[in-house]
Amino acid sequence: MLDPSNFISFGNLKKIMKNFILIVLLVLVSCASDAQLRLSGVVLSDGKPMEFASVMVLNKQVSATTDSAGYFSIKDLPAGKYFVKVSSIGYVSITKELMIDSLKSTSVDFFLKPNQGTLNEVVVTGTLKEVNRLESPVPVEVFTATFFKKNPTPSIFDALQNVNGVKPQLNCNVCNTGDIHINGLEGPYTMIMIDGMPIVSGLSSVYGLSGIPNSLIERVEIIKGPASSLYGSEAVGGLINIITKKPQNAPLLSADFFGTSWNEYNTDLGFKFNVSKKASILSGINYYKYGNIKDYNHDNFTDVTLQDRISLFQKWNFTRKDNRLFSIAGRYNYEDRWGGDISWTKSYRGGSEKYAESIYTKRWELIGNYQLPVKEKFMLSFSFNDHNQNSVYGSTIFNAKQTIGFSQLTWDKTIKKHDLLAGTALRLTYYNDNTPATINPGVVSLPGIFVQDEISLVKRHKVLFGLRYDYNSVHGNILTPRFAYKWTISDNNILRLNAGSGYRVVSVFTEDHAALTGARDVIITEELKPEKSFNVNLNYIKKIYLSNGSFIGLDASSWVTHFNNRIMPDYVTDPNKIIYKNLNGFAISRGFSSNVDVALANGFKVLLGVTLLDVYTKNKLADGSKVKTRPFFTERWSGTWALSYKIDMLHLAIDYTGNLYGSANLPKLGNLDPRSGTSPVWSIQNIQLTFSGNKKYEIYGGVKNLLNWTPAKRAPFIIANSNDPFDKNVVYDNNGQVIPTEKNPYALTFDPSSVYAPNQGIRGFLGVRMNIR
Repeated sequence: MLDPSNFISFGNLKKIMKNFILIVLLVLVSCASDAQLRLSGVVLSDGKPMEFASVMVLNKQVSATTDSAGYFSIKDLPAGKYFVKVSSIGYVSITKELMIDSLKSTSVDFFLKPNQGTLNEVVVTGTLKEVNRLESPVPVEVFTATFFKKNPTPSIFDALQNVNGVKPQLNCNVCNTGDIHINGLEGPYTMIMIDGMPIVSGLSSVYGLSGIPNSLIERVEIIKGPASSLYGSEAVGGLINIITKKPQNAPLLSADFFGTSWNEYNTDLGFKFNVSKKASILSGINYYKYGNIKDYNHDNFTDVTLQDRISLFQKWNFTRKDNRLFSIAGRYNYEDRWGGDISWTKSYRGGSEKYAESIYTKRWELIGNYQLPVKEKFMLSFSFNDHNQNSVYGSTIFNAKQTIGFSQLTWDKTIKKHDLLAGTALRLTYYNDNTPATINPGVVSLPGIFVQDEISLVKRHKVLFGLRYDYNSVHGNILTPRFAYKWTISDNNILRLNAGSGYRVVSVFTEDHAALTGARDVIITEELKPEKSFNVNLNYIKKIYLSNGSFIGLDASSWVTHFNNRIMPDYVTDPNKIIYKNLNGFAISRGFSSNVDVALANGFKVLLGVTLLDVYTKNKLADGSKVKTRPFFTERWSGTWALSYKIDMLHLAIDYTGNLYGSANLPKLGNLDPRSGTSPVWSIQNIQLTFSGNKKYEIYGGVKNLLNWTPAKRAPFIIANSNDPFDKNVVYDNNGQVIPTEKNPYALTFDPSSVYAPNQGIRGFLGVRMNIR
């Protein structure tokens, strides 16, 4: 018999049904919650994934950051309308409206466009500490690797040709060595640094620049004007700091190869890997080869120097407690270059049968930065480099060795409204060569101390005071003060005033190629004193952001630099001599420079630059009169441009770059020399197409020197007496002056130093880049 208690009563059944329905509803709600929208996607730029980009849902105030593959994911979003903003420093931010009307996950890809005009880069060169560019009281120009890709080149020396106010200047028509001019001042007035270390200077400034491959560059920071109060000797006219990539920001594997119709070939390889959880390595290899003899101007000399160059680079980064910095990098560079008689071979090297200039360069560098493990922020930086040069200029042999050791300890401290930086530095330089000017080689020591105080006076006003003291073991005490004032008129209007002094110790044979060629006798009439300068610079920045995402930027500067003890090579007094001495008077470099940066929302970008120069010397003669003279190879004005447009549908970018230079004075070898004493207006223009339809590869190609401009187009010849480079048929009078003869009607000696522009004509190029992250 069944027990009624075993049956469920209607009341219990009703209760159970209620609970069941409640459970079902809870499960449905839970399932609905689990099925809420997951917004995910990838952020790309030029087909490459972007790491650390910010993705924000504006009307929900939730966000995410992309990983190394550019991927992001935002969970728990119910259906509805959303405004999603994606941004990254150095790129144009974009906002998309998304309508979600289902419970399915949504995947959206975002494509950011680089914006050269954001002006928000972090810089270190102006004040020796990381600071937002707009916050720095010292004006610093920043150029990213993207900028240099608009006109691919095998070295940083060539890459700087499209930077306003910066001119890669060739110094010889035979070996094509050169230096970097800033605002009309010669290369020795420019300090070249790698990761803040002054390692490219003196002897290496002639050949070391061509050994820095673009593949290593994260960005280049440029200061125009003296920076000796922080960096010491040589930072008189300006400073170029090449910042190399950090391993964590570099791709796992990168490759860049291009060749030209002149049979130039350049290869860049880079790769990174983690040694352990706390150590990562970035390695790079660059190889450049040009072995094709060209003589389009029919002077029996190579138009372009033949080169065989390899550069090896490795950088270690270590992860430390409290994010303290420790990195160390090394580079080795070897180069074999020669130019001269097209029938020359190495069997003629150093002889007087066939003329050529042949240079073997071996160079290695070590750079390091270590933050001390103490509470206060102490940074120890060091560098060591060794440069060996074995060279011949016809039958003139020039062998030199330079070794430089540098260390610097800085203390960074913020106390209320004062941002303090103090430091001490020591630089030891050993130099020796086989010229008569170097009789007793030895080590020159340059210890120094410096301090600067950046003070926030009131809102929008800052001042900076700096002072440096150095003791040169040869020239004694040197003091260099510095002052800067920054007025943030508004968030988009900034005015800066900078003033300071600089100094430079001169080494004639390492800095002036003309002193090495044997074409003229070198005469040093006195013990050369250090050059000293005083500079005032006024800078204004204006930013305009349009509602459609377009940007317009203006960066304008005006400056005056006054030199004492200026050392000027005198080519005029005697055409067979170069006479060096301190100027009995003063020298002036003044001018105006402006950059206009436009980035339109449709992908069209324009960067225009113009520089006006007034550079001259006033020398007091024996009779008390003063003579005003413009230096050779310094133009009165110049301009640069970079026009870019991206066709997204075709994954195609178009870049049109170029420069334009006004006339400059050129040296002549007497009144009979038929060459002009001034250069014409000239321009080098380039165009490039880049296809980036593949995420890992991009193909680029174009034409360099579209106008096919070379100096030979406007001159009867560019190398004087190239048919008699050893001056065997030159006849002199009793006063040592060259006289005209049937074989030498213009009374010339061999001289390759009258050079103002590259002698390489139009050529096509084609390349491919690969990046695997």
